Amino acid sequence: MSLIEKLTPEQEALIPVYREKWRAIALSTERIDREKAAEAVKAAYVAIDFGYEEPEIFFQDSPYAACNWMLKRLSPQFIENYLNEPNSIGSFFSAHFFRELSNKLNQQFGSQVRRQLDNCFYYVADDPLNHEIFNNLNEKFSTQLNEQPEDHSWWIEIQLNECFKPESHGNWMTGLDFCVSVLNIVHPQQEWKVFQSLIQECGWLFAYDDICIICDRPLHLRFDNQNRLHAEGEPAIEFTDGYSLYSYHGVTLPEKYGKIYPQQWQAEWLLSEKNAELRRVLIEGIGYARICEELHY
Repeated sequence: MSLIEKLTPEQEALIPVYREKWRAIALSTERIDREKAAEAVKAAYVAIDFGYEEPEIFFQDSPYAACNWMLKRLSPQFIENYLNEPNSIGSFFSAHFFRELSNKLNQQFGSQVRRQLDNCFYYVADDPLNHEIFNNLNEKFSTQLNEQPEDHSWWIEIQLNECFKPESHGNWMTGLDFCVSVLNIVHPQQEWKVFQSLIQECGWLFAYDDICIICDRPLHLRFDNQNRLHAEGEPAIEFTDGYSLYSYHGVTLPEKYGKIYPQQWQAEWLLSEKNAELRRVLIEGIGYARICEELHY
């Protein structure tokens, strides 16, 4: 098999087209088709070929609902045994498929093409859902569970780290799709088909040996003109069950600020706000002129 030594200008010009394609898929706000999502998950369990049986599938409206469901429905013994025998396979989906696909692809490129494809595979794209939702849920459940006799906050943090998040794979999907569709490289077709289906049909997945929880996508995602999460007086991320996050030009806000339009923010809040980043946002939103007027500077 001869190596592909160089991309043509026409081929290289298509990289941003594929990047935008997968960004749109990963940040979709369409309701998932539960039947198609279940089929995609079952196919992934089979394709991994690691002795897993078809899982029992549960659907939840948001990652927050999924975490609550797990804490209420999974037995304390299941959780306690996790340290000794970790059984979450969400991250294993990614590792398995990327390893299979990447090994095949890397055998077909010369060094120059590898450098050109760095712009495809390793482009640093925004991953707002992963970052913001992870931090928010980790904080929510840490506070909630620390108040209980048996603290399982560590367990929730592990689940959030290991669950399958479609938007986290945008760079890789851009690169893989470009290589398959534009360069026509030889690839493991079944693995590629399965992984595409997971990204296209599912929201976040909490996958285990015998059960898989499929989350729906957000109802709304709102961004500023720099593709940073941003909304004024309403959530930047909003799920159908009411789980929401507020953000101002990429900075996560507590609800007490986020649900109010910046024109209505009060300068006196600066006197009690201890977080430096939030103080900066308040100053930006209120403006120096109004701050001086309201605080009599």
